[in-house]
Amino acid sequence: MRFVIVTGMSGAGKSSVLKMLEDAGYFCVDNLPIQLVKKFVKLLEQGSMNKVALGLDIRSGQALKEMGAVLQDMKRTGFQFEILFMDCTPEVLVKRYKETRRSHPLSGVGRVEKGIALERERLDFLRKKADVIIDTSHLLIRELKTQINKIYMDNEEFSNFFITILSFGFKYGIPVDADLVFDVRFLPNPYYVPELKKKTGNDEEVKQFVMDSGTAAQFLDKLEEMLLFLIPNYIVEGKNQLVVSIGCTGGKHRSVTLVNELAQRLNKTEYGLKKEHRDIERDE
Repeated sequence: MRFVIVTGMSGAGKSSVLKMLEDAGYFCVDNLPIQLVKKFVKLLEQGSMNKVALGLDIRSGQALKEMGAVLQDMKRTGFQFEILFMDCTPEVLVKRYKETRRSHPLSGVGRVEKGIALERERLDFLRKKADVIIDTSHLLIRELKTQINKIYMDNEEFSNFFITILSFGFKYGIPVDADLVFDVRFLPNPYYVPELKKKTGNDEEVKQFVMDSGTAAQFLDKLEEMLLFLIPNYIVEGKNQLVVSIGCTGGKHRSVTLVNELAQRLNKTEYGLKKEHRDIERDE
């Protein structure tokens, strides 16, 4: 039997994941009182279900503290389980709560930020025990579904480290969530070639123009080498996601080409990967 405990930050996508798992054939139970978890596990051991997901979160209140002992008992008796922790940055969580106009379970009538900080503190012991951590800060719902299917349907290996490679235009501002920013305005600009001006880095002609300079390939070699050095060190320090932003003037030609090429290279690594072109649809 595969038993998955789904937990994490409120607003990070736990409910959505439970629905996805249910659609995938899992028997799902959400917000079961902590005091009943042991009894629930005994019933499962006596039954014939082979895929079960249990949702647990901050709504359990003070009883959540008891979950650590429950997990130890489950491990001692040999009951196999996995913990999936849904995470998200505080900034994105605040934005989601403002958009839905819902109150945070721990904030009451106070500030959402304080409720989020308190929740993260109380859930820290579960995050440390998690087998899989999915940060949904930059994930679309379809991308989250793809990740869930890979892990819990296709049984593929999953890395808790996720890289987002983002192209952007400096004229529209540097992405606020960028961890690393690289300026590729030193490369020849297709914008000044009439037949390429209206095209983007997704077009083969623009790609060839940018990459034929030779400098672009050298830059990619050095950038790839640096990232492969940095990422393991970020992981050691507890970081689970990295936003690498590559910018040119308008975010349509050079940066798009470089992001596509870098994504192709990093796709061979064990890390989760997503590429995004922020300004490609903007008018010059």
